[in-house]
Amino acid sequence: MGIDIMYYICIPFGYLMKWCWQIEGNYGWAIVLFTLATKIVLLPFSVWVHKNSINMVKIQPAVNFLKANHYGDMDTFADEQAKLFKKENYHPLLSLIPLILQIVLLLGVVQTIYHPLDYLFGMDAGVIQALGEAVQANTEDSSYQLMIVEAIKNGVITTSTVIPGVSAEVLASVIANVQAFDTGFLGINLLAVPAEVWGAYVLVPVVAGISSWLLCFTQNRSNVIQHEQGKLSKYGLMVVSVGISLYLGIGVPAGIAMYWVAGNILSIVQMYILNAIINPKRYVDYEELEKSRLALAELEKLGGEGKRSPEYKENAAREKKDYKRFFSIVNKHVVFYSEKSGFYKYFEAIIDALLKKSSVTVHYVTNDPNDVIFEIAKEQPRIKPYYIGVKKLIPLMMKLEADVVVMTTPDFNKYYIKRSLMKKDVEYIYAPHDMMSVHMGFREGALDEFDTIFCTGVHVAREVRATEQVYGLPEKTLVEFGYPFADKLIEAGEQERAQHVSTGKKEILIAPSWQEDNLLDSCIDTLIEKLYCDEYHLIVRPHPEYVKRYSARMNALVEKYRDRVGENLSFELDFSRNKSVYASDLLITDWSGIALEYCFATKRPAMFVNTKLKCMNENWERIGLTPVEITLRDQVGVSVNKEDVESCDEIVRKLLDSSAEYERIIEETLENHLYNIGHAGEAGAKYILKSLKAKKKQANP
Repeated sequence: MGIDIMYYICIPFGYLMKWCWQIEGNYGWAIVLFTLATKIVLLPFSVWVHKNSINMVKIQPAVNFLKANHYGDMDTFADEQAKLFKKENYHPLLSLIPLILQIVLLLGVVQTIYHPLDYLFGMDAGVIQALGEAVQANTEDSSYQLMIVEAIKNGVITTSTVIPGVSAEVLASVIANVQAFDTGFLGINLLAVPAEVWGAYVLVPVVAGISSWLLCFTQNRSNVIQHEQGKLSKYGLMVVSVGISLYLGIGVPAGIAMYWVAGNILSIVQMYILNAIINPKRYVDYEELEKSRLALAELEKLGGEGKRSPEYKENAAREKKDYKRFFSIVNKHVVFYSEKSGFYKYFEAIIDALLKKSSVTVHYVTNDPNDVIFEIAKEQPRIKPYYIGVKKLIPLMMKLEADVVVMTTPDFNKYYIKRSLMKKDVEYIYAPHDMMSVHMGFREGALDEFDTIFCTGVHVAREVRATEQVYGLPEKTLVEFGYPFADKLIEAGEQERAQHVSTGKKEILIAPSWQEDNLLDSCIDTLIEKLYCDEYHLIVRPHPEYVKRYSARMNALVEKYRDRVGENLSFELDFSRNKSVYASDLLITDWSGIALEYCFATKRPAMFVNTKLKCMNENWERIGLTPVEITLRDQVGVSVNKEDVESCDEIVRKLLDSSAEYERIIEETLENHLYNIGHAGEAGAKYILKSLKAKKKQANP
């Protein structure tokens, strides 16, 4: 049945091939003309596919951003992608049609070349059967008609041969047609199989392979959709294509390889013609495409650094065990999530208060296998720590069942960390990790998906409420919390200053951020030149991220002032201690987050240089409130523009002379800026316990 179907499918191919052969008279050029004819006939469809490919690349940024926004949630991503495809009128299965057509065409050519008596000469099936029996060919063999052709060309069958069922007139006509059938091309018999004759025929698979490589190479560079594929897809396809070409070239008649080579070359020509007529660059935003790739790449490499560490296998086994243990425990009331060990300091006071004031068990999920929480848990059995890598965190959060989740991570439910799909009434609480405003320092909408905000001070409460009003968001629960880490900073500052041995010089700390236009890149030379003297000891303490990213710049700066390093100038590149921070008499910075921590911990002023504003949300002015990063600069010190740095010696002198007055002002500012100074942890724990009690009452009225 399959043979019958293939026979009828190949009839139009046979007519087209016969027509090409009759025009050219040479089988090789007939195959080339046949290939060109199929390209022309299918050109409208090729244009359709080309446009569809452009459409795919056009919407690829949106697809990439969907993947990033729904990373780990494949069901939601699939739904959103389907909506996008429908909206953009993109047909994903259309990309398979060229492959299907190529297979059908190849099978048609194979069938036509193997059966020239059927398709080129239109011989009667009975005559073909009789001729096959005359040369003792197995008619079940795909190449039996080629054997008949060779027998006639080699004189095995002549006009004097008696073949039962075939008249002399019919036989003479058959022989005349076959003898006129020129199957040679460039010295090669196109009906010969290279694997059977070898010799110069080994060039056939080589040429076929080269043509496939050339097609893949040009497509990887210029095909609108192939160019955007990953290396594995690009070069994987190249290997498969070249492999198929070698097989076709060596194991089947050379005419089939001829078709393959002609098809590859014409496909290259067609691709460049279509690119010239319908240029993808007119439709695709390649800059946005690159941004989307980077966003997705950031997620794809989550936790990837660990794979290079010797502890990777051990941590992977540990993660698997902790993941299983986490879900084996039912009725989890409070879960804390931390990105790394350094974040425990923001939760410590809350956790301590919870343990003291209740019998609740604290479940602590961390992405850091070396988090300090694991050592703390050894002394406190009611803390249950779990090491969960970032990628594994994605499904954990979506499957999580708890009453309350506390985290310092903004942009919740916008990227890879999602709300639970299993328990809809989980209360997600944002705990602050700095004392700043939340509408400029975070991305737009960074806190929108939290149910509750632990506010450091009244400024955060105002900003959250104003944001809700501007964007029409439902009201969140706002808790007068504070910033318990500030208490530790103040205590640490007092201890460091008590142990500090004065040199008799005023110590001035220059501690910039690492952002664009920071002090080290804009006016450090002026600061050093104006302040370098026997009266001061200048300490240049770069941001750790600056040293990490721009080590060459930092090394050049240190080398530049190498001869001045001593009693009056030093560079502090060891960030394990904060002694210089707390012992300094004055801070000079730009928009570094160290500013308020320094001023509130030491009660000493700062000189702020107005470099480029550190801003994560370009739309912050819509909220109508000035961030405290700006307003507090002239309360706890003095802010100056970059051009005023030339007078920094005078400004520094005035600030140092006013130290006593600034101590009083900063003390008052601290009292007005933060809630619950000295008791923030207890305030946070009190709210959590109250919330748990309410949930329990609701579940058991």
